[in-house]
Amino acid sequence: MVTVLLDGRGDLTEWREAARSLLLARTEPRTIDWRCRSDAASDLFGPAVETPGTTIAASATAPTLTVPKAFLSLAQAVICHSDPLRFQLLYRVLFRLQEERTLLEVLSDADVAQLNAMEKSVRRDCHKMTAFVRFKEVAAEEAHARRRFLAWFEPDHHIVARAAPFFQRRFTDMDWIIATPKGTAAWDGEALTISAEPAENPMLSDQTDALWRTYFSNIFNPARLKVKMMMTEMPKKYWKNLPEAELIPSLIAGAEASVIAMAERAASEAPLFHQRLQAIAQAEPEIVRAPAGTLAELRQEARHCTRCALHCRATQTVFGEGPQDAKVMIVGEQPGDQEDLAGRPFVGPAGAVFNTAAREAGLDRKDTYVTNAVKHFKYESRGKRRIHQKPNAGEVQHCKWWLTRELALIKPKLVVAMGSTALMALTDGRQRLSDLRGQIVQIGGGQSLLVTVHPSYLLRIPDEGKRLEETTRFRLDIARAVKFG
Repeated sequence: MVTVLLDGRGDLTEWREAARSLLLARTEPRTIDWRCRSDAASDLFGPAVETPGTTIAASATAPTLTVPKAFLSLAQAVICHSDPLRFQLLYRVLFRLQEERTLLEVLSDADVAQLNAMEKSVRRDCHKMTAFVRFKEVAAEEAHARRRFLAWFEPDHHIVARAAPFFQRRFTDMDWIIATPKGTAAWDGEALTISAEPAENPMLSDQTDALWRTYFSNIFNPARLKVKMMMTEMPKKYWKNLPEAELIPSLIAGAEASVIAMAERAASEAPLFHQRLQAIAQAEPEIVRAPAGTLAELRQEARHCTRCALHCRATQTVFGEGPQDAKVMIVGEQPGDQEDLAGRPFVGPAGAVFNTAAREAGLDRKDTYVTNAVKHFKYESRGKRRIHQKPNAGEVQHCKWWLTRELALIKPKLVVAMGSTALMALTDGRQRLSDLRGQIVQIGGGQSLLVTVHPSYLLRIPDEGKRLEETTRFRLDIARAVKFG
């Protein structure tokens, strides 16, 4: 039997070195007695043997040991567990991994299940430490020194070193010490120091205790009280070190009466800020309705469009703009990101391409009505960016209600459909854009239709030569629209 004595305070390195030597010597797990030095010292009847694993020499020709990364991640957490059997369990799994490389994937295995349970317990203990540490201010050593704080916490496991970086990031602007029975962490503004030596409770109190009690009493909602859930999230063993915990029994006892009082207050007069909101609303000027049968009236009506779900995410309706007697009407696909924010059609990159082509062809945008087949921006979010998504047939059909009314009011001589979505909205057909490109066809009501590409298509062409060719062709299409109009 080999006895291995370790400090057992959450340091993976000491166990790993001992385990590596034992594994290289092919030492069976059942022949190893893993112990903590503190446990061995208190064992009056056991052997006072100190045989660290590092004393077992490895062969110079021994093969290199490899283990899955998942095991190292588990070991870093499990080594912090307070169960003295953790060393034996880790070595047993390590020994088995040499033959069973996929062992950690077998979640039903007893050893693997126990490892995962220990890892979960350590992770939960770390979470509780970040939630229930309460700092107390202590006097600074010098008049102009940084403020100093001290906290006491009683973790279940050896997690001080594991949790300390969180506090260093969160409270980097102050000096602090977190003392626990399982070690101490300290930050002085420059270095984070960890000590494995147990500390004693300093039993401090300051004015922040009252602030914690005030805060807790104000966020406590008696109508949503679930005692079992609260005891799970805030176990009673932590209460003795939480200043607000002394309020919990009285708050629970008075919860029913508080709910009744809340119900009675609900029927009373609205809070003062409601009156201020009503006063602001009354002070706003009344919206003057546009004359009936005009584009201005149609634009006002479209501002509140909810005909399809696109309005839910868009900033606003982007309606068409231009004179009501325009001879040429340009119809694009939908507003883009910049159009959605500005509330105007064709003001983004594709709009710049269109404006350039129109100017070179002699088409004055001020004399042209410009709109889209769909009036709301459809997109998907990727981080902070909003990426354009093509509207589907149903969304185009819903929005055609507005496009039809625009056509009826403006009565343009020529409608230019830019892109397949605009073509579908104007014809209800299944014609391919490439088949009608550059052609002028009749769409009824004495109106003609010219089909061309959408300017955003030109921006997406990767080949420089192809892009110049298609841009020239697009300008010729716009020039033809000018001649026809």
